[in-house]
Amino acid sequence: MTHRQTTVRTTCLLLLCVAGLLGSVGGCQVSMNGQTLPSPYYLYDDVQYFPAGPEFKLPREAAALRAAQAEEKASRR
Repeated sequence: MTHRQTTVRTTCLLLLCVAGLLGSVGGCQVSMNGQTLPSPYYLYDDVQYFPAGPEFKLPREAAALRAAQAEEKASRR
């Protein structure tokens, strides 16, 4: 085998190894057997957390309506 063939073969092997390493380091999702799996770094991702709010969104308006209805009943008597 000549020196040139050895150099070409070594270069190709090195590029193949670099491509394999870059592909394995990437932090993206992987699809295997129909499952979407997270990246190996999912534990280090920042998680957006939105706390649960009140189930009834309009408590002040409901209280104002109740007060108005009670006032209307009181004025009728």
